[in-house]
Amino acid sequence: MAKGKQATVDDAAALLRRAESVLILCHQKPDGDTLGSGLALRLALCALGKQVRIACPDGFPERYAFLYPEGFAPEKQPEFDPELVVAVDVADPKLLGAVGVQWEGKIGLCIDHHPSNTRYAEWLLLDPDAASTTQIMAKVLPQMGVPLTREIALPLYTGLATDTGCFRYSNVTPAALRLGADLIETGIDSFMVNKRMFETKSRGRVELEQLVLGTLEYHYGGQFAIAVIASADAERTGVPEADMDGIPALPRQIEGVEIAATLKQKGPEQFRVSMRGSARFNVSEICGRLGGGGHPRAAGCTLNGTLAAVKSRLVEVVAPDFERLGNG
Repeated sequence: MAKGKQATVDDAAALLRRAESVLILCHQKPDGDTLGSGLALRLALCALGKQVRIACPDGFPERYAFLYPEGFAPEKQPEFDPELVVAVDVADPKLLGAVGVQWEGKIGLCIDHHPSNTRYAEWLLLDPDAASTTQIMAKVLPQMGVPLTREIALPLYTGLATDTGCFRYSNVTPAALRLGADLIETGIDSFMVNKRMFETKSRGRVELEQLVLGTLEYHYGGQFAIAVIASADAERTGVPEADMDGIPALPRQIEGVEIAATLKQKGPEQFRVSMRGSARFNVSEICGRLGGGGHPRAAGCTLNGTLAAVKSRLVEVVAPDFERLGNG
């Protein structure tokens, strides 16, 4: 199977219309964008009378339960051999975990907005200028002949809101704001979505944030901050992986910090690095040097080694970026 052929919105819509059975794949550590894209597409395909199943390697978090249609039970979805496998908001098949292994080489379409997409699918609908994958999906669904209903608008809005930080991030464009208005006009409760996603935290989450902020250390005159989510702290507070969204952004909010790296411990000597940067730095390029990728302002990678060694590696890898701007 040839990989990475560039698809247009019309191409993607045609592929989806032709297939009578579709499997939708979301990435591990699911966020509002991958779930919003996948669930909106599921609703659209169901409206066209298709057989549809949606899969996520880490399951479907309770935090996003308001998006799941009435009666939706992931474990009771229909079993079938799909004509088309679609990955949504998945830049690399490694992000599909065991699900990706099962469908390796069989993904016919990927719809994504990550510039670091590895072009692993047969067809790729990629728009790196889109604020979220749901912004792309909002163009595909009408071309499939599916109207924008309130039910479909809810997951689309959730993905758009979460990937733009409630329309605060630098990826917000006039097109993103116009789409947000169009989705709200369908009658969705945007206040509820925003409150759940941005203003509601469990006590455990607040306690974990306190512990993470207690690990902060600074480099390059306070311009580079490193924080750690230790396994013991995550276990002690009882915060599930799905409820840790937003924690990597905390160090970047500190005045003077240009790049922030939050290390989530995955094993005794393995750390998932989530990096956030200001407009002067491309953290996708920085993470790319470490085998990862993402967006210019938000990216990630996985590093092996002791905590001290991983921190040292990060301090070393960002050195050229600060030196380039005379901030070393």
